[in-house]
Amino acid sequence: MVVQIELKHRVGPEDLVALSELIDAATEADSHPALGEHAWLDLVQGGREGFAGLVAWEPGHPHPVGYAQLSRGDHAGSPEGRHNWALELVVEPHHRTPGSTVAEELLRSALDLVAKSGGGHLHLWVNQPSPVQDRLAASVGLSPGRALYQMRRHLPAEQHASVTTRPFRVGQDEEAWLEVNNRAFARHPEQGGWTIETLKARESQPWFDPDGFLLHEEGGRLAGFCWTKVHRSNNEPVGEIYVIAVSPDFSGRGLGRQLALAGLDYLSAKNINEAMLYVDSTNARAIKMYVGLGFVVNHIDRAYTGDIAPA
Repeated sequence: MVVQIELKHRVGPEDLVALSELIDAATEADSHPALGEHAWLDLVQGGREGFAGLVAWEPGHPHPVGYAQLSRGDHAGSPEGRHNWALELVVEPHHRTPGSTVAEELLRSALDLVAKSGGGHLHLWVNQPSPVQDRLAASVGLSPGRALYQMRRHLPAEQHASVTTRPFRVGQDEEAWLEVNNRAFARHPEQGGWTIETLKARESQPWFDPDGFLLHEEGGRLAGFCWTKVHRSNNEPVGEIYVIAVSPDFSGRGLGRQLALAGLDYLSAKNINEAMLYVDSTNARAIKMYVGLGFVVNHIDRAYTGDIAPA
């Protein structure tokens, strides 16, 4: 079949309906979100600066058979003058058969677009990659890069927090939280550099619950936080330690561990029996803390990386 690729820098309502159906089908088939949260929010908001959506069509099919989303997200750790690109691919479950070229056509079209846009460093994120994704990435010169552990544990935890927290107050705590978050994640490619718009986009999501957004203060200052999230798409809800950080001014005191326990205590009080979190495989300090709290690796997501020369 001939695959046709349609480029979109803005996504309209009709496009969003068709792409949402594709993403929902892939999510159900794979038992995990087909797009990461950052990419999903960019899509539903119509596409911000640096956004590009590539939609794959095949003759005889009234719906998209694949989708690739590019976003350019330069951050504090980026070398001057070099762009950083994130790429995610979604292929309709019925078009993953041997001989299908949907994924390959989308990937090559995305890399061509990066080259025409000045090139840069690319991350292709894949959930629970298989040898098929290994070969596909290698065919275009991408190599295994960052690995992200999803870790899980049953609740309740054996230990409990010894610090006090309070819920996040929408409309009042944004500025203080952004300052602590952006200092704590100054060189993190996804969590660093958040703006008020980034935060408000999360506040507008159906899953957002300020009661589970736990802040710890000392001397009238925000010392750290544990932001939890509850996934209710499955029959059994799963609680997530979504973002956790300690202000650099309060580091080295074991506060991160106590905030994690506060998050687990909160989830347990909501009658949630399983907790999860994501952590970079190179973050040995955080992994040691989470293992000490009873978490084990459930699966690994990976980024395939490469430098794309400008066209």
